[in-house]
Amino acid sequence: MALDILNHGALTVVALAFLFPFFWMVSNAVRSNAEVLAIPVRILPNVFEWDNFAKAWTQLPFGRFFLNSMIVSVSVTIITVIVSCLSGYAFARLKFPGRDALLMAYLGTLMVPAIMLIIPLFLIVNSLGMVNTFQGVILPVSFSTFGAFLMRQFFMSIPKELEEAARIDGASRLRILVSVIVPLSMPAIGLLSLFTFIGQWNNFLWPLIVLTGSENATLPVGLTMFQTQQGTQWNFIMAGAALSMLPGIVLAILLQKLIYNSIALNAGMGGR
Repeated sequence: MALDILNHGALTVVALAFLFPFFWMVSNAVRSNAEVLAIPVRILPNVFEWDNFAKAWTQLPFGRFFLNSMIVSVSVTIITVIVSCLSGYAFARLKFPGRDALLMAYLGTLMVPAIMLIIPLFLIVNSLGMVNTFQGVILPVSFSTFGAFLMRQFFMSIPKELEEAARIDGASRLRILVSVIVPLSMPAIGLLSLFTFIGQWNNFLWPLIVLTGSENATLPVGLTMFQTQQGTQWNFIMAGAALSMLPGIVLAILLQKLIYNSIALNAGMGGR
């Protein structure tokens, strides 16, 4: 009993430590900019300025930033899931010369820091005339080695007997993937979708390099426009950051249900 209380107390402290940055962001979002910079620091504002969220939304074309981020994040997620399923199935089920060596070389790209690819990618995008376009932001980051490896590992856990039964019924490889493998792989697809969407939603460096101006700017880039020569509007930045978290939170809640239901379905089939 005492050990359970100690464990729950420790977990509570850790949870509060992780949640405090989010609380501090919201606390700064509902106070004046002068109070954000005031010393001594106050945990709660003297006056709660809830209209900061509306001001942050209207002072800049926040709706446009939101739509741009949604277009980029959803597009990258869809392409990544499709490509990862196709490549993961090839590595897991198809037998062709050099498959394992190609997989090792493919995984070796994970050791290359992403920052080292920025200049070569920009030169390619620039040569293709895709600077300041959504294509230039979406396509270079839509092919995930991690996604292919994740799907490959999950596909290998699916019983081959299901695939063989479909082959006997005359199903093609693509039909087997779409009708048999993918429905059983929703936990992995859900996780990959969640990681990819949140990663692209919060991506700052690549859109900053490729996009120019505010018309195509995504949310992380757009929030920097609150920094002007007259000073930084920290309260509006915090309000905008709080608003930008909502899609990721909603998606995490929705996919959590999907993942749990899919795991229950797989467990009913033998947990294989």
